[in-house]
Amino acid sequence: MSNSTEPPVYTLAEGRPVQDPTSSVVLRGPKVRGGGVSLLEDTQLIETLAHFPRERIPERVVHAKAAGAWGEFECTHDITDWCSAAPFQKVGKKTQVLARISTVAGEKGSSDTARDIRGFALKFKTEEGNWDFVGNDLPVFFIRDPTKFPSLNRSHKRHPQTGVADMSMFWDFHNNNQEGAHCLMQLFGGRGVPASLRNINGFGNHTFKFGKPEDGSFKYVKIHFKPDAGVKNLSQAEAVRLAGEEPDYHVKDMFNAIERGEYPSWTLNLQVMDPKDAETYKWNIFDITKIWPHSDYPLIPVGKLTLNKNPENHFQDIEQAAFSPSNLIPGIGPSADIMLQARMFSYPDAARYRVGPNYQQLDCNRALNVYSPYQRDGPMRMDGNYGSDPDYVRSSFRKIKSGPADVAHDEWVGTVQGYSSEVTDEDWEQPRNLWELFKKSGEDKEFLSNLSGHVNKALPEVKEDTIKSWGNVSEEISKRLEEALDKLDGNPDHSKVPPSQAALATNRK
Repeated sequence: MSNSTEPPVYTLAEGRPVQDPTSSVVLRGPKVRGGGVSLLEDTQLIETLAHFPRERIPERVVHAKAAGAWGEFECTHDITDWCSAAPFQKVGKKTQVLARISTVAGEKGSSDTARDIRGFALKFKTEEGNWDFVGNDLPVFFIRDPTKFPSLNRSHKRHPQTGVADMSMFWDFHNNNQEGAHCLMQLFGGRGVPASLRNINGFGNHTFKFGKPEDGSFKYVKIHFKPDAGVKNLSQAEAVRLAGEEPDYHVKDMFNAIERGEYPSWTLNLQVMDPKDAETYKWNIFDITKIWPHSDYPLIPVGKLTLNKNPENHFQDIEQAAFSPSNLIPGIGPSADIMLQARMFSYPDAARYRVGPNYQQLDCNRALNVYSPYQRDGPMRMDGNYGSDPDYVRSSFRKIKSGPADVAHDEWVGTVQGYSSEVTDEDWEQPRNLWELFKKSGEDKEFLSNLSGHVNKALPEVKEDTIKSWGNVSEEISKRLEEALDKLDGNPDHSKVPPSQAALATNRK
């Protein structure tokens, strides 16, 4: 775009100046007033109409609705004795960041204040490549086996027959996949609906490896972005009111705050575990349905993230942005978490489908320094396609330099087997601890109110199963949930179920 103060001349896409962008070229008969026939030569009309139905790319299957902004990360604490990753190489070093914060289940037009997990995605543009942090605002997740991932998300979305959200599907999935109890407690507790995207946590969920490739050392790490303005939340009643009055409440709040110069910021903290500790720790450290208690591994401050620039164009910078946990840099590596391993494939695969095979060349995704001549051609190539450089490895005609080594791999020996996500007694320990915290803080009442209001929209058989399943965490939850549901049974809105679910209930009997 030109910086000239002169008004731009409107042109066609190929640059031809146009006299009137509002008029079509038509053939009119001399005896008929008005009307006419469009001409194939009217390039402006054809170009305008042909582009219009193609100006949308497929929305994300999950995380479709989002706010986004540009910002920077500043390293504030020295961790170079055990991690050499680019953003942390010097106290005071700043790295450009692109952020996208989203709901998960809803479509692009859905309400911001739905009770849902929030995605928290950051793209750090370092001199050694893009590092993508792709986390959530809750510290744990619903499942730990990636085979269940499509089913989980389908159960949280729309019924295949009715096309509407269905609480029977939601709770039937979780009743039969109870490793998600800890995450459900987080979701239906006080933090299920944030007051603002400026007031949410950003958890990495997975275990990562931070280390020094030059000497082969690494630590296991959990990543936490804590909002400097504190965590603030909406009550269910406030969330429902805003869903009707201002469904874009969170997106507008983030944009307007940055425009006012009230830049949201977060402190990056790490939990750090020695690899030897992982061998004997009481929980599987790669299980994302569980946390590492802060009493065992306290938070270590590392740096500050500040979002200080709104996108010039939401589609260009935010909608086309593609984040993946596979985008790692020297000094940061993946762990043996199979959920992480699966996401490392799935996210880039989705971006290639949704945006195109050369999506990394778009400005929002493009790394600062790129030379990748073995990935070329394809639709929408924009970088000169590496000219005459060889497109095969180990060419004699153009030598290339080697980059640094990866973070060291875990040392392990194993056998191939089916992974089991069956629930065991240890899966109830952290939810039970959280329930005790809820009771001490008074959050138990809010949790039961939110939970019962949601469960009450399910089929009677599903409600019964849900009551039983919460008994695994605490018989007190089960009893109080049943009592709360009994009080809501008179509400006729909760008795309506899709015909397919009614048939399902009949079949179950």
